[in-house]
Amino acid sequence: MSELVSDSPLQPKRPTWAEISLPALAHNFQTLKALLADGTQLMAVVKANAYGHGAVACAKALEAAGADWFGVALVEEGVELRESGISKPIFCLGGGWRTQGELILKHELTPALFRLDLAEELDALAKANQRVIKFHLKVDTGMGRLGIPWTDVEAFAQQLQRFSQLRLDGVLTHFAAADAATSDYTDLQIARYQASVATLRALGFTPTWFHQANSAGLHAYSQAQGNLARAGAAMYGLVSDVLSPRLTRPELQPVMSLRSRIVMLKTVPAGTSLGYGCTFTTPRESRIATLPIGYADGLRRAHSNQGRIIIRGKFAPIVGRVSMDLTIVDVTDVPGVELGDIVTLLGAQDGLCLRAEELAAQIETISYEIVTGISARVPRVHITA
Repeated sequence: MSELVSDSPLQPKRPTWAEISLPALAHNFQTLKALLADGTQLMAVVKANAYGHGAVACAKALEAAGADWFGVALVEEGVELRESGISKPIFCLGGGWRTQGELILKHELTPALFRLDLAEELDALAKANQRVIKFHLKVDTGMGRLGIPWTDVEAFAQQLQRFSQLRLDGVLTHFAAADAATSDYTDLQIARYQASVATLRALGFTPTWFHQANSAGLHAYSQAQGNLARAGAAMYGLVSDVLSPRLTRPELQPVMSLRSRIVMLKTVPAGTSLGYGCTFTTPRESRIATLPIGYADGLRRAHSNQGRIIIRGKFAPIVGRVSMDLTIVDVTDVPGVELGDIVTLLGAQDGLCLRAEELAAQIETISYEIVTGISARVPRVHITA
């Protein structure tokens, strides 16, 4: 573990932080890249602040590791990457909103497209600037969110033919159940996607890029790789609730660790109630530690009385309700605990590990929500070695 020392820039601040291992991120990216066929490029998805890990720092590390594309959800996220110096192609998975065409054009972003009104706006803007805008057509093969229904691809594509300054340069879809134990639904989506591509080609479109596979898809469906795949959650070391159990999962390393320090330590007698609502009462004389982290930081309130932390090579339980800024843990069974000791709420320390998947399972959610939920008031410390 990377120990923070007295001259750390974090010392003047509250002692709660998230460590992001950029070597682990690069390792995961390269491990996933190795699953792809020769000639298939890999898009590193850094939407939602790189799943909570810090988009700019992660994108720079991934660019150095060989990322071919970057994927974002929002145009604003793409602009942030461009302004930080990222030069690789940036794909906006969510397309864009009306009036964002100038940003798309200025920063050379590639949008997903699935609405004619947005196509009209982009085409007019491109004409006014004597430019051509490349886009990827998003086809809904069964996810039901964004995209042209696969049955409507022909009619939509015929309308696209009137836009002289737009270039259909890619076709994508998104899998709904590639992580499932059975393949029936994904096989259906693949067939629908292939039919959509055939329709586009019959109409004279010649897209360059074909992408269906997300993390789960590139792991379990080699036939769906096309020439571009998208690595998201698995790239950040999320595995058991991301990748299908049908195949051996690759060795991926957790990238984020969430740490804090003990700021209050006291011994209380048996029968002492702790926290809001008095939901925990000590069954014995107990050594109780207070941590400066709470649900405003992303430690979920649902972990009250059931979560745990790592301290001095042992697990210790969270007791009482997690509050907005503070959390209480019972360290009675951990010898030698002192004020200021580092604790780990997510990640590895002293040979033990708390993975995001474990935290998610405790509260019936998914690992994505755990890492993206770490709030902006928790500083990210990017570890480079």
